[in-house]
Amino acid sequence: MGLCALRQSRRGEEGAFLATGALVNKDVVSLFDIGTIFPLYLYANGETESQQELVPHENDRRPNLAAAFVRAFEQKLGLTFLPEGHGNLKKTFGPEDIFHYAYAIFHSQSYRERYAEFLKLDFPRLPLTSKVALFSKLCPCGERLVLLHTKTAGDPDDVPFDVPGDNLIEHVVYVPPKGAVGKRMVKAAAREAELSDESVEEATEQPSLPAGPTGRVYINARQYFEGILPVVWQFRIGGYQVCEKWLKDRKGRALTHDDIEHYQRTVSALAETRTLMAQIDSLIADHGGWPLS
Repeated sequence: MGLCALRQSRRGEEGAFLATGALVNKDVVSLFDIGTIFPLYLYANGETESQQELVPHENDRRPNLAAAFVRAFEQKLGLTFLPEGHGNLKKTFGPEDIFHYAYAIFHSQSYRERYAEFLKLDFPRLPLTSKVALFSKLCPCGERLVLLHTKTAGDPDDVPFDVPGDNLIEHVVYVPPKGAVGKRMVKAAAREAELSDESVEEATEQPSLPAGPTGRVYINARQYFEGILPVVWQFRIGGYQVCEKWLKDRKGRALTHDDIEHYQRTVSALAETRTLMAQIDSLIADHGGWPLS
């Protein structure tokens, strides 16, 4: 398990944080944005003799956390740190709890807005809380986000792809939900994404392709993914519009069964990510808001 972060983003994006459970190329987001990987655990394999003291545990791995940081967090929370896995969040906490707490904090929209200028220039700083109740509620949110972002969660049934055809990506067109309600949803999503007025108008123009009740992404004149709300279609990571870019990068290809399921899980994960981000902000606000104490 590891945290991917950009020290600086070419696009000025302040929310480029990702989790990984596998090897990651340095181009975490794009060829132009070099990412840094912070593994949660360090292992003894290949270490020199002078590094042996870093691995005092029986299974030859230790949490990749500074001792001073761990002591500060123990004092803040009044809990005992365990060097492996999870704690019970009542008397103990572990490195994976810290990882999940950090991932939740970094996906707080209010955190990103409050510290936007710092996040554009440097790695994210983790504010510590002394409120065990807040810590214990944020950890499950962060854990769920990690599962979503490492592709072990996300329900393909949330995004049907039911029309038979050759699955060939000829074009990528988003058709918003039917009627005035759909147009209002698109306008809200476009403004949230800080698009220009011209882009907002363009986003609300009804394409000639048939609309559905919740939003469709057409890959050709006949086939489409259903159930994609405007706010999910506009969702960006590292400055890129995920739902659009993934398909456009494969233009001219026929989607395989695995491709289709991958896209369905991605869209489902993005939708749940938005819900969890709002939940995280609500939890922080309910426990006194910023700055954390």
